[in-house]
Amino acid sequence: MADHAFLIPLIPFIGFLILFCTLGNLPRYWVAVIGVGSIGSSAIVVALLGIEFLSQKDPTPYAVHLYTWMNLAGFQPGVSFYIDGLTLTMMFVITGIGLLIHVYSSLFMFEEEDYSRFFSYMNLFVAAMLVLVLADNLLLLFLGWEGVGLCSYLLVGFWYQDSANGMAARKAFIVTRIGDTFMALGLFLLYQHLGTLDIQPMMHVATASWAIGDPTVTLACLLLVGGAVGKSAQLPLQTWLPDAMAGPTPVSALIHAATMVTAGVYLIARTHELFLLSPIALNIVSLIGAATLIMAAFTAMTQSDIKRILAYSTISQIGYMFLALGVGAWASGIFHLVTHAFFKALLFLAAGAVIYSLHHEHNIFKMGGLRKKLPLAFWSFMIGSAALAALPFTSGFYSKDAILLSAWESGPMGPGLWAAGLLGALLTAIYSFRLVFIVFFGATQTEPDKPAGSVMAVPLLILCLLSLLGGLLTVPVSQVFPPATALDHSGLIPAVTLAIPILGVLIAWLIFLRRSVDLGAITSSAVGKFLVTFWFRHWMMDSLYDRVFVKPYTFITLANRRDIIDSFYNGFAGALRLLHDYATLSQTGQLRTYALVMLMGVVALIAVFAGVITP
Repeated sequence: MADHAFLIPLIPFIGFLILFCTLGNLPRYWVAVIGVGSIGSSAIVVALLGIEFLSQKDPTPYAVHLYTWMNLAGFQPGVSFYIDGLTLTMMFVITGIGLLIHVYSSLFMFEEEDYSRFFSYMNLFVAAMLVLVLADNLLLLFLGWEGVGLCSYLLVGFWYQDSANGMAARKAFIVTRIGDTFMALGLFLLYQHLGTLDIQPMMHVATASWAIGDPTVTLACLLLVGGAVGKSAQLPLQTWLPDAMAGPTPVSALIHAATMVTAGVYLIARTHELFLLSPIALNIVSLIGAATLIMAAFTAMTQSDIKRILAYSTISQIGYMFLALGVGAWASGIFHLVTHAFFKALLFLAAGAVIYSLHHEHNIFKMGGLRKKLPLAFWSFMIGSAALAALPFTSGFYSKDAILLSAWESGPMGPGLWAAGLLGALLTAIYSFRLVFIVFFGATQTEPDKPAGSVMAVPLLILCLLSLLGGLLTVPVSQVFPPATALDHSGLIPAVTLAIPILGVLIAWLIFLRRSVDLGAITSSAVGKFLVTFWFRHWMMDSLYDRVFVKPYTFITLANRRDIIDSFYNGFAGALRLLHDYATLSQTGQLRTYALVMLMGVVALIAVFAGVITP
């Protein structure tokens, strides 16, 4: 089955080509069959490959070489795939969750005029992400990386008729390009010093060539981190992700759960041997994760748009993954990536079901009382929020608990990182159940006009099951990463880690459901108003970037709207035209003038040769 690994990204890409080249002329039924069927076929190939790989007593990673991409002065990157436990895990998430989202989309987007265009973009997105995780070298990985960036632009701006959606798409594209530039510089540096971009040989050469703490490996790792924070929406390049909610809800689910935002986590995990050589880079990764998860959690507390709450939640949960990678809990970070895919896809698709039933309403304060009217969406939100809050025995509990305990035991920075993660866990539980209590309890604000159809219900039910029981799965990455130290689950620290999410749900219950705690006095005070506004506007980071980067750039472009470089060329051309105009004055058409000029020339020549005039 390994020789057929090329089919995994190829089938979705063929689906994209068919839908793209038919220009929307296929019947909607066939569009859905091709769009959903291509991802389903890819998922089947992944399942067969996974069964074959994991059935071995001692699974051995292997590479599948298709052909040599180019040959330039000894640089010979191949179109080749590397398959190990990490690759399989990512492919299971991408194709499995991607398939459920495609099935859901077949009904959710059915009334869209550009139904075929939507599925063509979705197929290309999945194909690009599969190339990214399958790549055996960093150049091919970068190709998939840029393909994902292109598809995010196309999907976020899918409803391009609204200029705001186009702006959101451009913002996502430009901000992630900043990170991509850092990553490209990192690839140049790695090739210059190691002579290869093939991932496995490069790791061996790096380990043999660089000592722990070498400045060159630290610089290379930090450049890769620059790329990772762009794609995975971490500080300071996280501002694009909330605006990406301009795209259709299934797009939000695909970007946030199974594909784009996990790319940065995968990049660091795949190159973990480089990062093990740079403790400084690992510390920076953990600090970025800790700061991001707290910042995004506070922001989510103040939002009113149901999808933006989930968007900031994604930023926060990716922060947990970065925290895990930074403290060396590699397997726990990937495990949280998997469980997060389950419950975040569930929450986004459940949010889509609510929006679908409420005339496309997004404001949670215009909802309410939907517990009995939309029971499937309610229980989906309850289960998804419980897993997001890491309540005991949900999938999110097992992965997040391991991350927090690993942070505590990670060294001198451990207690601080654990405290940051704990604060994030408390806030996560509060804003998750704030959302549940406001949307599904209390008085009805907007009457639903249509329930989610059975096609939308099946993915929700499967994701409910995975969100509850996904923590019992084993992620096959034990041979990919260094052996993890056993965690101590006894004592005060594990008990506090367990209790904090429960405390958060209790606080949310007291404030937003029972209403026995009134925050009005706090939020109406000067300090309270400032903090609510500050957090609501994402800690003013968009305003900061607008002042520091956007407005100066706009000023320069307005001042230079006629292009100062063009003025040099235009001036030169103007000078030549002026000389030409003066030269034409000598062309009088009078014979006596020409004879006089010729006579003056002859006299000048005689004077030169006679020595009267020195040339």
